[in-house]
Amino acid sequence: MWSLGQYTIISTLVLLLQPYVAVSSPSGATTHLSPNMQKLALFQIKQSLSINACDHVICVEERLPSYPKTMDWSMNSDCCKWNGVTCNQTTGDVIGLDLSCSCLEGSIPSNSTLFQLSYLQTLNFRANDLNGILPERIFHLPNLKQLNADGNFNLTTILPKINWGSRSSLQMLSLQETTISGGIPHSVGYLKSVTIFSLSSCKITGLIPKFIGNLAQLTELNLNYNNFSGPIPDSFANLQNLKYLSLRDNKISGQFPTWVASLTQLKFLDLSGNFLSRPLPSNLTARCLPKLMLLNLSYNLFNGTIPSWLFDLPSITRLFVDHNGFTGQLNEFKSSTLLTFNCANNLLSGTIPQSLSKLASLISFDISYNNFSGVVKITTLNPNIVDLGLASCKIMKIPHYIRSLEKLRYLDLSNNQIGGEIPQWIWKGSLNQLNLSYNYFNGGLQHLPENRLIFLNLQHNKLKGSLPASICNSSSLEVLNLSNNNLSGVLPVCPRSLNYSLAVLDLRMNRIRGSLPSSLSNFRELKSLNLYGNEVEGTIPLSFAKFDNLEVLDLGSNHLKDTFPQWLEALPNLQVLILKSNKFHSTINSLSKIQHPFPSLRIIDLSNNEFSGPLPAKYIENFKGMMNGDANKIESIYMGNSYYRDTVKMVIKGVELEFVRILTVFTTINLSGNSFEGDIPESIGNLKSLRHLNLSHNHLSGHISSLIGELFMLESLDLSFNRLVGVIPQELAGIYTLSRLNLSHNDLNGHIPVGTQFQTFENDSYVGNLALCGPPLSKKCKREFIEMQDEEDEDADYFFSGFTWEAVVIGYGSGVVVGFAVGYIMFRTRDPKWITGIIIKKIGLKVRRSEIRRFF
Repeated sequence: MWSLGQYTIISTLVLLLQPYVAVSSPSGATTHLSPNMQKLALFQIKQSLSINACDHVICVEERLPSYPKTMDWSMNSDCCKWNGVTCNQTTGDVIGLDLSCSCLEGSIPSNSTLFQLSYLQTLNFRANDLNGILPERIFHLPNLKQLNADGNFNLTTILPKINWGSRSSLQMLSLQETTISGGIPHSVGYLKSVTIFSLSSCKITGLIPKFIGNLAQLTELNLNYNNFSGPIPDSFANLQNLKYLSLRDNKISGQFPTWVASLTQLKFLDLSGNFLSRPLPSNLTARCLPKLMLLNLSYNLFNGTIPSWLFDLPSITRLFVDHNGFTGQLNEFKSSTLLTFNCANNLLSGTIPQSLSKLASLISFDISYNNFSGVVKITTLNPNIVDLGLASCKIMKIPHYIRSLEKLRYLDLSNNQIGGEIPQWIWKGSLNQLNLSYNYFNGGLQHLPENRLIFLNLQHNKLKGSLPASICNSSSLEVLNLSNNNLSGVLPVCPRSLNYSLAVLDLRMNRIRGSLPSSLSNFRELKSLNLYGNEVEGTIPLSFAKFDNLEVLDLGSNHLKDTFPQWLEALPNLQVLILKSNKFHSTINSLSKIQHPFPSLRIIDLSNNEFSGPLPAKYIENFKGMMNGDANKIESIYMGNSYYRDTVKMVIKGVELEFVRILTVFTTINLSGNSFEGDIPESIGNLKSLRHLNLSHNHLSGHISSLIGELFMLESLDLSFNRLVGVIPQELAGIYTLSRLNLSHNDLNGHIPVGTQFQTFENDSYVGNLALCGPPLSKKCKREFIEMQDEEDEDADYFFSGFTWEAVVIGYGSGVVVGFAVGYIMFRTRDPKWITGIIIKKIGLKVRRSEIRRFF
């Protein structure tokens, strides 16, 4: 048995003894560790990395086995039998190390014994939590053929800028979802043997390097999800062996590359999510791309008609041209191999080709959101179809052929003109995603499938009756949207014994009454709960503190009567809290029970309630979700998932708006319409990413803090109808994003600040502040008065420089008493012109200021 002391001594001597235990390679150019020392080197790698929780997102999503492979490594066993280790069966040398999904955490130091494994051919650290920089030495392992470090999100890689030690042997390099610092150097162009080059999601910017076209052996090139710009290099035409090319979700511009036609081996081409424009070339033929199976051109700026050669590709199985600006009619489908076709969200018109009915392999079809007519004329579809999108197609009734699609799992008939009751047969098939929103369906909703339905969207219809009690039995249901209907009744009380998957419950704008059942907390996976615009009353149950996954809570415009639900402050993921237009009352307790309350909150709306006391300073100073000063540099994404977007209704810039999608960079505080009093906390100046602030219609006093001027992303500021005093801070004029300002009906005074944005605000922004002056108000500031005060100070000094008691005798002509009084006042106030002005006014003389000065 190896003791810790023995291991420590031996592993310390590994590098020192290397020259004495190494054997020469056949060429004599490189020295290598003996198999025993390779074992020691591996064991030291184990000791340098720690083991954390085995829940890496890649392993979970791809359902890969995740376990600590190094846990069972022991110096008392053969290293060639260790998990993840592969040896040459003849020599016993370590040639492969697969530690993917091994729950590893830590960094690889530049002096790691890993770099002594010179026989290593494959190295796989995929889906771990490695951090620190990946040492450049890893690219100089002489026999390395495959390197994979995908999914180590905190790992930074710097590719060698000179020739790599492994350039003649390296065949696969995959560093997806790491950070490539310094971009792609020219040295990459010398990797003559590389066949797989994958740098997806590596935060790379700039132009796509032309020298990638030198990698003649490439079969797979993946540069997805970066920030590449400019056109696709023409040098890619040299990649004659390329089978897989993906450049999706970058900022690539230009037109569709016609040289693609020369890549006869190409099977997969994904250019989606870019800025490619202009019509597609019409002079290509299907024979140019005989092996192409997938073509994805969605989410670009293409226009013109869709050329006929796209529908005649002999091997095509998946074709995506959705979310562009294509016009005209669809050509006849000729490819019998087509499985998936998506042309949604374009400007296509005319009728759907009858050849669609003859595509025997078609299983997914989406033509939603175009200008098609006559969709109902299609009499049949492949009975094996599983996905069907017919949204916004002017359909008056559900096509009869849908009933025969027994394998249908996804159906979208939203934004049509379908009325009547929802047919009962629609619940009996294999559907698990159904969207019938924005139609005219009426009647009740009695039954839902219990163990199959995942997504159900029936918003904006005319449904009535009570909520279906079967909600409690739909254990697979993740999204339920019944908003904007005429549903009534109370919320169902669901037992705790079942395992619920519900993540979104949207019941806004109905007639639901009663109280909030505490059993709602049994939906432990809930991320969004929206009951806005109903008749719910009572209080918020304490059980809501169990919603650890909750991101959106909207209970606005109901009849709730309660104090502020302080227990919500501990919810770690809560980003949106809307309690507006209820009967919440009393002060908001500033003595928080946790150190950082509401750590993720970005939107809070408590407007139009009966709160009183000071503003919740403790909460404001801990709104970490609003403190990111670089929020405008972060990619704007929407809350929700791939098939659902959260919706809220808020007052922004004085107008009530419904946000059908919420950007993760959207931040707002609305505490208006209450009875808050006292000062505005200066900590509000720390909320660097705040975009909308409304504290109007309260009893706030004190000054406007100049720190508000540090909110450089602020778009609207409303402090109207309060009791604020003092001047408007000049710092507010430096907020160049400010497009709406309302400071009306306060007690502000002084000159309105001058600044670029302030020149755009009208009188309404300042009305009701009687002591304010300057543009845009008609009331001019008394500059003459200010100048006169300065002159008066000078005059007083001039007068009193020669003052004697002789001045007192001035009053003798009017009496000794008056004379002494005038002299005494001048002596005490040091302001002879003040009394002189009174006297001159009394006797009716008109005298200029300059003359008054000469008088003295």
